[in-house]
Amino acid sequence: MQIVFLNRLSRMSGADQEVFAQLWIGEEEGIWRIGWRDFSGSHEIDEHIWYEGGSWNEMLCVYRHELAVKMGDGYRPLIDGAFHEEETLAGRNREQLKLQYYSEQYGNQAVYEELCAWRRGKASSERKAPYILASNRLLRMLSAYLPRTEEELLQIPGVGEGKAAQHGSDWLGITAGIPREHSYPLGWVHEAVEEEGFSSWLYKQKEIKYKKQLERLRLRRVLLQGIENGLGMEQLQATGGISRREVLEAVEELEKEGYSVEKLIENELKEVSAEEQNRIWTAYELMGDTFLKPALYKAYGDQFSPAEGLDLYYERLRLIRIRFRRTRESQFTGEAVSY
Repeated sequence: MQIVFLNRLSRMSGADQEVFAQLWIGEEEGIWRIGWRDFSGSHEIDEHIWYEGGSWNEMLCVYRHELAVKMGDGYRPLIDGAFHEEETLAGRNREQLKLQYYSEQYGNQAVYEELCAWRRGKASSERKAPYILASNRLLRMLSAYLPRTEEELLQIPGVGEGKAAQHGSDWLGITAGIPREHSYPLGWVHEAVEEEGFSSWLYKQKEIKYKKQLERLRLRRVLLQGIENGLGMEQLQATGGISRREVLEAVEELEKEGYSVEKLIENELKEVSAEEQNRIWTAYELMGDTFLKPALYKAYGDQFSPAEGLDLYYERLRLIRIRFRRTRESQFTGEAVSY
């Protein structure tokens, strides 16, 4: 096996003891391997194989995720750039991340829960997804920095004039009356944050990011294999361990990336009449394919309200939309499309 990458890492264990490890990537006849060796002094005491397989992309995802776990635990590499990507944080971005880090360490939990309750009520009354109104990160920062005026509110990352106009009075109604020990502007946070703790937190964020990337990569492989083997939506849902909606979203992404999902579409629409499929196609031609709701009522009528609900029909619309967009794209490229 040829070693193509090698790095040495260390961390402090206890008051003054430094422990070492070695991270390597090797390749032999198209098979990639990643290994981690722990050392005590100059002696190797343990080795773990993180990955063995033929996919470069999967290997890289595993490498980044496992390395982020180790660096979150305090290991630091001898050679910088260990993640093999652009890692430099611009000054403004770094300051915003410090604000986020501080808010997660020192947020007011009671205020955070009250803000979450506000979001649930607002999302229900406006029939919107809660994350559209405000992210958990934003609510954490509101709970930590407790703004009292709109001017202070606008200093919170993620709050622009639009959000302040929409929801500012509600948020200030929750935060303004809570005692606080800090002041605005929030420049003091930079000095209050302990660098080593912040660095470990950054690596934990990388761990979460790379874990999601790895899960998406492996899910894509499972779905592609399943589609090629003729599995339907229900079977893909069981195989992938995700919801039917998530399967459909992943299938749409696969189509955008250039993979063929036509076998699945054909399988799922085989019980749908040609007349119904044509109505949906015509609806997209007339209403556009950006939003599903106008196309739904154009295809089925303004009063359409089936007893079984609309989920099945929205699913059909999304599957046919994949074909519709593929056809439109082929018209620009001149490629032939067959179903």
